[in-house]
Amino acid sequence: MKLILASASPRRQELLHLLTVPFAVVPVDIDETPEADEPAVAYVERLAIEKARAAQQQVGAPPATWVLGSDTTVVADADILGKPTDQADAARMLRRLSGRAHEVMTAVALCGPDGLVQHCRVDTRVWFRTLADQDIAAYWATGEPADKAGAYGIQGLGGRFVERLDGSYHAVMGLPLEQTGELLRRAGFDLWSGAVRVSSDSKTGNRTA
Repeated sequence: MKLILASASPRRQELLHLLTVPFAVVPVDIDETPEADEPAVAYVERLAIEKARAAQQQVGAPPATWVLGSDTTVVADADILGKPTDQADAARMLRRLSGRAHEVMTAVALCGPDGLVQHCRVDTRVWFRTLADQDIAAYWATGEPADKAGAYGIQGLGGRFVERLDGSYHAVMGLPLEQTGELLRRAGFDLWSGAVRVSSDSKTGNRTA
């Protein structure tokens, strides 16, 4: 069995490696514009499935090959906050998230032989501290918000804005580990076959792989 990740995201690749299943990367480019009156739940699930199917079409769906697609979106007051178009758009999003809670929705889709699709969604509630305009301007200058949904990355410098969360930290990063692992287990993947043995030096406390 083979696994393909339909994403060029370094964060999703890093997280998928933690499940110790070997995979290849096939980036896809799809239209991420929400449809008219499309709810955030339907939007994020649709994009995850479309990404997986787009990569599947690129590779020609060889036998025993599964394709994993994922999408993450930030939602405030039922409004979808995608990737900012420019600095002003990023500042608008961050001011909207400042000092309050918002939702981060991450959907995962696994497409296999014969068009079989398994999918799931994880919703996480995130609370931001109050942001000063200086925070927002300095954060934009780092370049980090430019390609992030909601104009922030929790795993990077944007993590300093987060007071707490209720849900999955990894889902906010872009790939919920437990739920993704369950999809792969159902498809027949062995999640421990590629694990590296880790030993501890009892005298020094150093860990070596």
